[in-house]
Amino acid sequence: MCKATKTNITFNGKALTHESDSPSILHSLERQGETPAYQCREGFCGACRAVLVQGKVKYSHEPLAFIRDGEVLLCCSTPDGDVIISSDDEG
Repeated sequence: MCKATKTNITFNGKALTHESDSPSILHSLERQGETPAYQCREGFCGACRAVLVQGKVKYSHEPLAFIRDGEVLLCCSTPDGDVIISSDDEG
C-alpha cells in the first residue's frame, strides 16, 4: 500500500499541505478550513481561478474555463511540487 506524500501549498500567505491522494488543490484547501470561491468543481466556470505566484500545477483534465498565464483553477489541478497561490477571494 502506497503512503500519501505531502506537498507544500502557501495559500494567501498561509502554509498548508496537499496530500497526493487528494483530487485537487481546492479539496486540500477545504480539508484545512479554507473557503475559496468555486462553483462547478470541473474546470468549466472559472469561479475558482487564482494566481499561481510560484510553482507548477498539473490538471486532471483540460479546463474549459479561460485562464490567463499565471492563473490556475483550484478545482481541477494538483501541485507539481511546492506552490504559492494567491486569491482575491479569501472566503
